[in-house]
Amino acid sequence: MNRNKKHVQPVREAQDWTPWSWQSRTATQQPTYPDAVALATATRELGELPPLVTSWEIIELKRQLAEAQDGKRFLLQGGDCAENFTECNSNLISNRLKVLLQMSLVLVHGLRMPVVRVGRFAGQYAKPRSSDSEVRDGVELPSYRGDIINSPEFTAESRIPDPQRMITAHARSAMTMNFVRALIDGGFADVHHLEYWNLGWVGHSPLADDYQRMVQAVGDAVQFMETLSGGQVGNLNRVDFYTSHEALLLPYEAAQTRQVPRQWGWFNLATHYPWIGMRTAALDGAHVEYMRGLRNPIALKVGPSVTPDQLLRVVDALNPDDEAGHLTLIHRMGAGKIAQALPPLLDAVRREGRRVLWVCDPMHGNTESTANGYKTRRFENIRQEIEHAFDMHRASGTRLGGIHLELTGEDVTECTGGARELTDVDLQRAYRSTVDPRLNYEQALEAAMCIVRKSTQLRTAKA
Repeated sequence: MNRNKKHVQPVREAQDWTPWSWQSRTATQQPTYPDAVALATATRELGELPPLVTSWEIIELKRQLAEAQDGKRFLLQGGDCAENFTECNSNLISNRLKVLLQMSLVLVHGLRMPVVRVGRFAGQYAKPRSSDSEVRDGVELPSYRGDIINSPEFTAESRIPDPQRMITAHARSAMTMNFVRALIDGGFADVHHLEYWNLGWVGHSPLADDYQRMVQAVGDAVQFMETLSGGQVGNLNRVDFYTSHEALLLPYEAAQTRQVPRQWGWFNLATHYPWIGMRTAALDGAHVEYMRGLRNPIALKVGPSVTPDQLLRVVDALNPDDEAGHLTLIHRMGAGKIAQALPPLLDAVRREGRRVLWVCDPMHGNTESTANGYKTRRFENIRQEIEHAFDMHRASGTRLGGIHLELTGEDVTECTGGARELTDVDLQRAYRSTVDPRLNYEQALEAAMCIVRKSTQLRTAKA
Protein backbone atom coordinates (compact mmCIF):
# COMPACT_ATOMS: atom_id res chain seq x y z
CA MET A 1 0.00 0.00 0.00
CA ASN A 2 1.06 3.55 -0.64
CA ARG A 3 0.91 5.18 2.81
CA ASN A 4 1.91 8.56 4.29
CA LYS A 5 1.02 10.34 1.07
CA LYS A 6 0.98 14.09 0.70
CA HIS A 7 -2.55 15.51 0.90
CA VAL A 8 -3.42 16.48 -2.65
CA GLN A 9 -6.53 17.24 -4.62
CA PRO A 10 -7.14 14.61 -7.30
CA VAL A 11 -6.70 15.75 -10.87
CA ARG A 12 -7.49 12.49 -12.63
CA GLU A 13 -10.19 9.88 -12.85
CA ALA A 14 -9.93 6.44 -11.27
CA GLN A 15 -7.89 4.12 -13.45
CA ASP A 16 -9.49 1.14 -15.26
CA TRP A 17 -12.92 2.08 -13.95
CA THR A 18 -16.40 2.56 -15.39
CA PRO A 19 -19.78 2.72 -13.63
CA TRP A 20 -20.21 -0.94 -14.59
CA SER A 21 -16.71 -2.30 -13.89
CA TRP A 22 -18.06 -3.71 -10.60
CA GLN A 23 -19.67 -6.50 -12.66
CA SER A 24 -16.27 -8.22 -12.82
CA ARG A 25 -16.20 -8.51 -9.01
CA THR A 26 -18.20 -10.54 -6.51
CA ALA A 27 -21.42 -8.62 -5.79
CA THR A 28 -23.04 -9.58 -2.49
CA GLN A 29 -26.51 -8.63 -1.23
CA GLN A 30 -27.87 -8.42 -4.78
CA PRO A 31 -31.22 -9.90 -5.85
CA THR A 32 -31.50 -12.52 -8.55
CA TYR A 33 -33.76 -11.03 -11.20
CA PRO A 34 -35.61 -13.76 -13.12
CA ASP A 35 -35.85 -11.69 -16.33
CA ALA A 36 -32.52 -10.34 -17.64
CA VAL A 37 -34.23 -8.46 -20.48
CA ALA A 38 -36.54 -6.63 -18.05
CA LEU A 39 -33.52 -5.70 -15.90
CA ALA A 40 -31.65 -4.29 -18.91
CA THR A 41 -34.74 -2.34 -19.97
CA ALA A 42 -35.16 -0.83 -16.50
CA THR A 43 -31.50 0.21 -16.14
CA ARG A 44 -31.56 1.74 -19.62
CA GLU A 45 -34.64 3.76 -18.69
CA LEU A 46 -33.01 4.87 -15.44
CA GLY A 47 -30.00 6.10 -17.37
CA GLU A 48 -32.21 8.37 -19.46
CA LEU A 49 -34.27 9.86 -16.61
CA PRO A 50 -33.31 13.29 -15.21
CA PRO A 51 -30.78 13.24 -12.35
CA LEU A 52 -32.01 13.68 -8.80
CA VAL A 53 -29.13 15.88 -7.62
CA THR A 54 -26.53 18.11 -9.29
CA SER A 55 -22.75 17.97 -9.45
CA TRP A 56 -22.38 21.42 -7.87
CA GLU A 57 -24.48 20.36 -4.87
CA ILE A 58 -22.23 17.32 -4.49
CA ILE A 59 -19.06 19.42 -4.68
CA GLU A 60 -20.40 21.89 -2.11
CA LEU A 61 -21.25 19.06 0.29
CA LYS A 62 -17.73 17.71 -0.09
CA ARG A 63 -16.36 21.15 0.82
CA GLN A 64 -18.48 21.24 3.97
CA LEU A 65 -17.43 17.72 4.95
CA ALA A 66 -13.78 18.77 4.56
CA GLU A 67 -14.50 21.54 7.08
CA ALA A 68 -16.08 18.96 9.40
CA GLN A 69 -12.82 16.97 9.18
CA ASP A 70 -11.01 20.06 10.40
CA GLY A 71 -13.39 20.55 13.33
CA LYS A 72 -15.19 23.55 11.80
CA ARG A 73 -18.54 21.79 11.27
CA PHE A 74 -20.47 18.83 12.69
CA LEU A 75 -22.32 16.28 10.53
CA LEU A 76 -25.91 15.32 11.41
CA GLN A 77 -27.06 12.40 9.27
CA GLY A 78 -30.41 10.82 10.01
CA GLY A 79 -33.59 9.29 8.68
CA ASP A 80 -35.46 6.05 8.17
CA CYS A 81 -33.81 2.64 8.37
CA ALA A 82 -35.64 1.78 5.14
CA GLU A 83 -38.13 3.92 3.25
CA ASN A 84 -41.14 2.33 1.63
CA PHE A 85 -43.22 3.52 -1.27
CA THR A 86 -46.48 3.92 0.66
CA GLU A 87 -44.91 6.41 3.09
CA CYS A 88 -43.95 8.94 0.43
CA ASN A 89 -46.37 11.59 1.71
CA SER A 90 -46.12 15.18 2.82
CA ASN A 91 -46.77 14.68 6.55
CA LEU A 92 -44.12 12.00 7.02
CA ILE A 93 -41.54 13.93 4.98
CA SER A 94 -42.16 17.24 6.73
CA ASN A 95 -42.14 15.62 10.19
CA ARG A 96 -38.82 13.94 9.42
CA LEU A 97 -37.43 17.27 8.28
CA LYS A 98 -38.72 18.98 11.43
CA VAL A 99 -36.86 16.52 13.65
CA LEU A 100 -33.60 17.01 11.77
CA LEU A 101 -33.96 20.80 11.89
CA GLN A 102 -34.68 20.74 15.63
CA MET A 103 -31.72 18.47 16.25
CA SER A 104 -29.47 20.72 14.18
CA LEU A 105 -30.65 23.73 16.19
CA VAL A 106 -29.69 21.93 19.42
CA LEU A 107 -26.28 21.07 17.96
CA VAL A 108 -25.57 24.53 16.54
CA HIS A 109 -26.56 26.15 19.83
CA GLY A 110 -24.58 23.73 21.98
CA LEU A 111 -21.51 23.02 19.83
CA ARG A 112 -21.12 26.62 18.63
CA MET A 113 -20.41 25.56 15.06
CA PRO A 114 -22.33 25.07 11.79
CA VAL A 115 -24.04 21.73 11.19
CA VAL A 116 -24.02 19.78 7.92
CA ARG A 117 -27.57 18.44 7.55
CA VAL A 118 -27.91 15.18 5.62
CA GLY A 119 -31.12 13.19 5.37
CA ARG A 120 -31.02 9.44 5.26
CA PHE A 121 -33.89 9.40 2.76
CA ALA A 122 -34.94 9.99 -0.87
CA GLY A 123 -33.36 6.71 -1.95
CA GLN A 124 -33.03 4.49 1.16
CA TYR A 125 -35.18 1.78 -0.38
CA ALA A 126 -32.79 -1.21 -0.31
CA LYS A 127 -31.71 -3.14 2.78
CA PRO A 128 -29.08 -5.85 3.28
CA ARG A 129 -30.30 -9.10 4.79
CA SER A 130 -28.55 -11.71 6.89
CA SER A 131 -30.20 -14.52 4.91
CA ASP A 132 -31.36 -14.89 1.31
CA SER A 133 -34.54 -16.59 2.45
CA GLU A 134 -37.14 -16.39 5.20
CA VAL A 135 -39.16 -19.22 6.73
CA ARG A 136 -42.62 -18.83 8.27
CA ASP A 137 -44.78 -21.74 9.38
CA GLY A 138 -42.67 -24.12 7.34
CA VAL A 139 -42.88 -22.00 4.15
CA GLU A 140 -39.60 -20.65 2.72
CA LEU A 141 -39.56 -17.57 0.49
CA PRO A 142 -36.90 -15.06 -0.65
CA SER A 143 -36.17 -12.38 1.96
CA TYR A 144 -37.68 -8.92 1.71
CA ARG A 145 -34.84 -6.67 0.51
CA GLY A 146 -36.59 -3.32 0.47
CA ASP A 147 -39.28 -1.80 -1.73
CA ILE A 148 -36.83 -1.12 -4.53
CA ILE A 149 -36.51 -4.91 -5.01
CA ASN A 150 -39.62 -6.72 -3.74
CA SER A 151 -42.60 -6.43 -1.37
CA PRO A 152 -42.77 -7.22 2.37
CA GLU A 153 -45.94 -9.32 2.03
CA PHE A 154 -45.14 -12.98 2.65
CA THR A 155 -46.32 -14.41 -0.66
CA ALA A 156 -44.35 -16.01 -3.46
CA GLU A 157 -45.43 -13.35 -5.96
CA SER A 158 -44.57 -10.42 -3.67
CA ARG A 159 -41.06 -11.68 -3.01
CA ILE A 160 -40.05 -11.97 -6.70
CA PRO A 161 -37.45 -9.23 -7.50
CA ASP A 162 -38.96 -6.79 -9.99
CA PRO A 163 -36.61 -4.37 -11.84
CA GLN A 164 -39.48 -1.95 -12.53
CA ARG A 165 -39.41 -1.15 -8.82
CA MET A 166 -36.18 0.77 -9.50
CA ILE A 167 -38.17 3.15 -11.70
CA THR A 168 -40.71 3.61 -8.91
CA ALA A 169 -37.90 4.21 -6.41
CA HIS A 170 -36.47 6.93 -8.65
CA ALA A 171 -39.89 8.59 -8.88
CA ARG A 172 -40.51 8.43 -5.11
CA SER A 173 -37.02 9.80 -4.44
CA ALA A 174 -37.67 12.66 -6.85
CA MET A 175 -40.97 13.49 -5.14
CA THR A 176 -39.30 13.46 -1.72
CA MET A 177 -36.42 15.68 -2.83
CA ASN A 178 -38.74 18.07 -4.62
CA PHE A 179 -40.90 18.51 -1.52
CA VAL A 180 -37.91 18.99 0.79
CA ARG A 181 -36.38 21.55 -1.57
CA ALA A 182 -39.72 23.38 -1.83
CA LEU A 183 -40.02 23.51 1.97
CA ILE A 184 -36.46 24.75 2.43
CA ASP A 185 -36.66 27.35 -0.33
CA GLY A 186 -40.09 28.47 0.86
CA GLY A 187 -38.86 29.46 4.31
CA PHE A 188 -39.66 26.31 6.28
CA ALA A 189 -36.13 26.41 7.78
CA ASP A 190 -36.23 30.15 8.61
CA VAL A 191 -34.90 30.62 12.15
CA HIS A 192 -37.21 33.63 12.50
CA HIS A 193 -40.07 31.12 12.54
CA LEU A 194 -38.91 28.17 14.61
CA GLU A 195 -42.54 27.40 15.37
CA TYR A 196 -42.75 25.88 11.86
CA TRP A 197 -40.67 22.98 13.19
CA ASN A 198 -43.00 22.01 16.05
CA LEU A 199 -44.53 18.55 16.11
CA GLY A 200 -48.01 18.59 17.63
CA TRP A 201 -47.81 15.27 19.48
CA VAL A 202 -44.79 16.25 21.59
CA GLY A 203 -46.15 19.29 23.41
CA HIS A 204 -46.25 17.23 26.59
CA SER A 205 -42.73 15.85 26.15
CA PRO A 206 -40.38 15.84 29.18
CA LEU A 207 -37.86 17.56 26.88
CA ALA A 208 -40.24 20.29 25.72
CA ASP A 209 -39.20 22.87 28.32
CA ASP A 210 -35.46 22.40 27.66
CA TYR A 211 -36.00 22.74 23.94
CA GLN A 212 -38.20 25.82 24.28
CA ARG A 213 -35.57 27.53 26.42
CA MET A 214 -33.07 26.88 23.67
CA VAL A 215 -35.46 28.24 21.04
CA GLN A 216 -35.93 31.38 23.13
CA ALA A 217 -32.17 31.85 23.46
CA VAL A 218 -31.68 31.52 19.71
CA GLY A 219 -34.55 33.91 19.01
CA ASP A 220 -33.11 36.48 21.42
CA ALA A 221 -29.68 36.18 19.80
CA VAL A 222 -31.11 36.69 16.30
CA GLN A 223 -33.12 39.70 17.44
CA PHE A 224 -30.03 41.19 19.11
CA MET A 225 -27.88 40.78 15.99
CA GLU A 226 -30.54 42.25 13.74
CA THR A 227 -31.02 45.19 16.08
CA LEU A 228 -27.28 45.89 15.85
CA SER A 229 -27.19 45.56 12.07
CA GLY A 230 -30.42 47.46 11.46
CA GLY A 231 -31.88 44.67 9.29
CA GLN A 232 -32.24 40.95 8.87
CA VAL A 233 -29.09 38.88 9.20
CA GLY A 234 -28.41 37.10 5.91
CA ASN A 235 -28.78 33.33 5.35
CA LEU A 236 -31.09 32.81 8.32
CA ASN A 237 -34.16 32.05 6.21
CA ARG A 238 -32.86 28.84 4.63
CA VAL A 239 -30.32 26.04 5.17
CA ASP A 240 -28.39 23.64 3.00
CA PHE A 241 -29.85 20.16 3.07
CA TYR A 242 -28.45 17.03 1.45
CA THR A 243 -29.55 13.43 0.92
CA SER A 244 -27.82 10.10 1.41
CA HIS A 245 -28.52 6.39 1.12
CA GLU A 246 -26.68 3.10 1.17
CA ALA A 247 -25.48 2.34 -2.37
CA LEU A 248 -26.56 -1.28 -2.08
CA LEU A 249 -28.41 -2.12 -5.29
CA LEU A 250 -25.61 -1.67 -7.81
CA PRO A 251 -27.63 -1.72 -11.07
CA TYR A 252 -29.69 1.18 -9.72
CA GLU A 253 -26.64 3.20 -8.67
CA ALA A 254 -24.60 2.52 -11.81
CA ALA A 255 -27.46 3.46 -14.12
CA GLN A 256 -27.53 6.96 -12.59
CA THR A 257 -23.76 7.50 -12.56
CA ARG A 258 -22.88 10.08 -15.20
CA GLN A 259 -20.39 12.59 -16.51
CA VAL A 260 -21.52 16.21 -16.62
CA PRO A 261 -20.43 19.22 -18.70
CA ARG A 262 -17.51 21.32 -17.41
CA GLN A 263 -16.59 18.77 -14.74
CA TRP A 264 -14.16 15.87 -14.87
CA GLY A 265 -14.98 12.44 -13.54
CA TRP A 266 -18.16 10.56 -12.70
CA PHE A 267 -20.96 11.52 -10.32
CA ASN A 268 -23.68 9.36 -8.79
CA LEU A 269 -26.58 11.72 -9.44
CA ALA A 270 -29.10 9.63 -7.48
CA THR A 271 -27.86 11.05 -4.16
CA HIS A 272 -25.33 13.49 -2.76
CA TYR A 273 -23.69 11.12 -0.31
CA PRO A 274 -23.71 7.33 -0.90
CA TRP A 275 -22.24 4.88 1.59
CA ILE A 276 -21.06 1.28 1.73
CA GLY A 277 -22.60 -0.93 4.40
CA MET A 278 -20.60 -3.24 6.65
CA ARG A 279 -21.81 -6.38 4.82
CA THR A 280 -20.56 -5.16 1.42
CA ALA A 281 -17.21 -3.59 2.38
CA ALA A 282 -14.87 -6.33 1.08
CA LEU A 283 -11.76 -4.84 -0.53
CA ASP A 284 -12.11 -7.03 -3.63
CA GLY A 285 -15.90 -6.78 -3.74
CA ALA A 286 -18.17 -5.07 -6.24
CA HIS A 287 -19.30 -2.26 -3.95
CA VAL A 288 -15.80 -0.99 -3.19
CA GLU A 289 -14.98 -1.25 -6.90
CA TYR A 290 -18.05 0.84 -7.79
CA MET A 291 -17.53 3.49 -5.12
CA ARG A 292 -13.82 4.05 -5.80
CA GLY A 293 -14.61 5.81 -9.08
CA LEU A 294 -17.11 8.40 -7.79
CA ARG A 295 -16.47 12.10 -7.24
CA ASN A 296 -19.26 12.18 -4.63
CA PRO A 297 -18.23 12.26 -1.01
CA ILE A 298 -18.62 8.66 0.11
CA ALA A 299 -18.85 6.85 3.45
CA LEU A 300 -17.92 3.42 4.77
CA LYS A 301 -19.58 1.63 7.70
CA VAL A 302 -16.97 0.07 10.02
CA GLY A 303 -17.85 -2.70 12.47
CA PRO A 304 -16.07 -4.26 15.46
CA SER A 305 -14.63 -7.19 13.47
CA VAL A 306 -12.56 -4.96 11.14
CA THR A 307 -8.79 -4.99 11.71
CA PRO A 308 -6.59 -1.91 11.28
CA ASP A 309 -4.87 -3.39 8.23
CA GLN A 310 -8.19 -4.25 6.57
CA LEU A 311 -9.48 -0.74 7.17
CA LEU A 312 -6.35 0.96 5.83
CA ARG A 313 -6.44 -1.11 2.65
CA VAL A 314 -10.06 -0.13 1.96
CA VAL A 315 -9.28 3.52 2.79
CA ASP A 316 -6.44 3.43 0.26
CA ALA A 317 -8.76 1.96 -2.37
CA LEU A 318 -11.58 4.45 -1.82
CA ASN A 319 -9.50 7.61 -1.40
CA PRO A 320 -6.09 7.00 -3.00
CA ASP A 321 -5.33 10.73 -3.37
CA ASP A 322 -6.30 11.49 0.24
CA GLU A 323 -8.74 14.14 -0.91
CA ALA A 324 -10.22 16.31 1.83
CA GLY A 325 -13.94 15.71 2.42
CA HIS A 326 -14.07 12.64 0.20
CA LEU A 327 -14.18 9.76 2.70
CA THR A 328 -16.21 9.34 5.88
CA LEU A 329 -15.71 6.40 8.24
CA ILE A 330 -18.89 5.61 10.20
CA HIS A 331 -18.05 3.34 13.14
CA ARG A 332 -20.86 1.16 14.46
CA MET A 333 -19.44 -0.93 17.28
CA GLY A 334 -22.05 -1.37 20.02
CA ALA A 335 -21.82 0.04 23.52
CA GLY A 336 -20.19 -3.14 24.85
CA LYS A 337 -17.52 -3.39 22.14
CA ILE A 338 -16.53 0.16 21.27
CA ALA A 339 -13.88 0.58 24.00
CA GLN A 340 -11.96 -2.43 22.71
CA ALA A 341 -12.65 -2.31 18.96
CA LEU A 342 -12.43 1.40 18.09
CA PRO A 343 -9.08 2.66 19.49
CA PRO A 344 -6.85 0.43 17.30
CA LEU A 345 -8.66 1.71 14.20
CA LEU A 346 -8.37 5.33 15.28
CA ASP A 347 -4.68 4.92 16.06
CA ALA A 348 -3.94 3.22 12.72
CA VAL A 349 -5.66 5.88 10.60
CA ARG A 350 -4.09 8.70 12.62
CA ARG A 351 -0.65 7.11 12.41
CA GLU A 352 -0.90 6.84 8.63
CA GLY A 353 -2.00 10.47 8.41
CA ARG A 354 -5.12 9.73 6.39
CA ARG A 355 -7.74 12.46 6.00
CA VAL A 356 -11.13 11.04 6.98
CA LEU A 357 -14.23 12.28 8.74
CA TRP A 358 -15.05 10.08 11.73
CA VAL A 359 -18.77 9.62 12.47
CA CYS A 360 -20.52 7.53 15.13
CA ASP A 361 -23.48 5.29 14.32
CA PRO A 362 -24.72 4.24 17.80
CA MET A 363 -27.72 2.37 16.40
CA HIS A 364 -26.69 -0.74 14.48
CA GLY A 365 -24.32 -2.25 17.03
CA ASN A 366 -26.97 -2.10 19.75
CA THR A 367 -29.82 -4.04 18.13
CA GLU A 368 -31.39 -6.83 20.17
CA SER A 369 -34.60 -8.86 20.31
CA THR A 370 -37.04 -8.85 23.21
CA ALA A 371 -38.79 -11.82 24.76
CA ASN A 372 -42.04 -10.80 23.03
CA GLY A 373 -40.39 -10.93 19.59
CA TYR A 374 -39.64 -7.28 18.83
CA LYS A 375 -36.33 -6.09 17.41
CA THR A 376 -35.35 -3.03 19.45
CA ARG A 377 -32.52 -0.81 20.68
CA ARG A 378 -32.15 0.47 24.22
CA PHE A 379 -31.59 4.22 24.41
CA GLU A 380 -29.18 3.79 27.30
CA ASN A 381 -26.87 1.75 25.05
CA ILE A 382 -27.16 4.35 22.30
CA ARG A 383 -26.26 7.11 24.75
CA GLN A 384 -23.33 5.11 26.13
CA GLU A 385 -21.92 4.48 22.67
CA ILE A 386 -22.09 8.19 21.82
CA GLU A 387 -20.30 9.13 25.03
CA HIS A 388 -17.70 6.36 24.66
CA ALA A 389 -17.04 7.51 21.09
CA PHE A 390 -16.19 11.02 22.25
CA ASP A 391 -13.88 9.59 24.92
CA MET A 392 -12.13 7.21 22.50
CA HIS A 393 -11.48 9.95 19.97
CA ARG A 394 -10.14 12.30 22.60
CA ALA A 395 -7.79 9.62 23.96
CA SER A 396 -6.55 8.79 20.43
CA GLY A 397 -5.99 12.37 19.37
CA THR A 398 -8.66 12.16 16.68
CA ARG A 399 -11.95 14.02 16.30
CA LEU A 400 -15.53 12.77 16.28
CA GLY A 401 -17.09 14.91 13.57
CA GLY A 402 -20.63 13.62 13.22
CA ILE A 403 -23.50 11.35 14.18
CA HIS A 404 -25.50 8.88 12.05
CA LEU A 405 -28.96 7.92 13.36
CA GLU A 406 -32.04 6.01 12.29
CA LEU A 407 -35.00 8.16 13.34
CA THR A 408 -38.49 9.30 12.49
CA GLY A 409 -40.76 12.23 13.25
CA GLU A 410 -43.66 9.92 14.07
CA ASP A 411 -44.94 8.87 17.50
CA VAL A 412 -43.48 5.37 17.28
CA THR A 413 -42.39 3.03 20.08
CA GLU A 414 -39.53 1.04 18.56
CA CYS A 415 -36.57 1.84 20.83
CA THR A 416 -36.88 1.50 24.60
CA GLY A 417 -35.79 4.00 27.23
CA GLY A 418 -35.31 7.72 26.66
CA ALA A 419 -37.22 10.62 28.19
CA ARG A 420 -40.45 8.63 28.52
CA GLU A 421 -38.67 5.52 29.76
CA LEU A 422 -40.35 3.22 27.23
CA THR A 423 -40.29 -0.46 28.18
CA ASP A 424 -40.51 -3.68 26.20
CA VAL A 425 -44.25 -3.69 26.85
CA ASP A 426 -44.59 -0.26 25.19
CA LEU A 427 -43.17 -1.55 21.90
CA GLN A 428 -46.47 -3.10 20.84
CA ARG A 429 -48.26 0.28 21.03
CA ALA A 430 -46.77 1.82 17.89
CA TYR A 431 -44.13 -0.41 16.33
CA ARG A 432 -44.24 0.39 12.59
CA SER A 433 -40.80 -0.30 11.14
CA THR A 434 -40.60 -3.15 8.62
CA VAL A 435 -36.85 -3.58 9.17
CA ASP A 436 -34.94 -1.87 12.02
CA PRO A 437 -36.15 0.10 15.08
CA ARG A 438 -35.90 3.89 14.91
CA LEU A 439 -35.63 6.66 17.47
CA ASN A 440 -38.82 8.69 17.82
CA TYR A 441 -38.75 12.49 18.05
CA GLU A 442 -38.05 12.66 21.79
CA GLN A 443 -35.28 10.10 21.68
CA ALA A 444 -33.66 11.78 18.66
CA LEU A 445 -33.73 15.16 20.37
CA GLU A 446 -32.33 13.60 23.54
CA ALA A 447 -29.48 12.10 21.48
CA ALA A 448 -28.64 15.59 20.18
CA MET A 449 -28.65 16.94 23.73
CA CYS A 450 -26.41 14.07 24.81
CA ILE A 451 -23.88 15.06 22.12
CA VAL A 452 -23.92 18.65 23.32
CA ARG A 453 -23.51 17.68 26.99
CA LYS A 454 -20.60 15.35 26.30
CA SER A 455 -18.88 17.80 23.97
CA THR A 456 -19.29 20.58 26.52
CA GLN A 457 -17.80 18.39 29.27
CA LEU A 458 -14.75 17.59 27.16
CA ARG A 459 -14.33 21.21 26.13
CA THR A 460 -14.54 22.37 29.73
CA ALA A 461 -12.08 19.71 30.88
CA LYS A 462 -9.62 20.71 28.15
CA ALA A 463 -9.92 24.39 29.08
